[in-house]
Amino acid sequence: QVQLVESGGGLVQAGGSLRLSCAASGRTFSSYIMGWFRQAQGKEREIVAAISWSRSSTYYADSVKGRFTISRDNAKNTVYLQMNSLEPEDTAVYYCAARRGILTTPREEYDYWGQGTQVTVSS
Repeated sequence: QVQLVESGGGLVQAGGSLRLSCAASGRTFSSYIMGWFRQAQGKEREIVAAISWSRSSTYYADSVKGRFTISRDNAKNTVYLQMNSLEPEDTAVYYCAARRGILTTPREEYDYWGQGTQVTVSS
């Protein structure tokens, strides 16, 4: 069982940066694939980025490549999402998620979810 708590959301102007954090409980955090998803109002939840337990593999949605960076610190049971050059289209609730096994992208394949943190980018 893994419990996830996101933090770091807020209001930022276009072009600005935010760093999201996701703190995980449990002694086996390092064995989980970690993902960041987002859900804008009226839209489906979509994957933003994911990272393997060893940090050797990462995935980024095309819309955030070159702007967002996912990382993790297994010693701190924490995964991060550094978001730079933010755009109004990035406005959404951002969720941290975890799964065992291989790195995948469908949200249905993630077993554990945080409560989400709101990111609002003003133009």
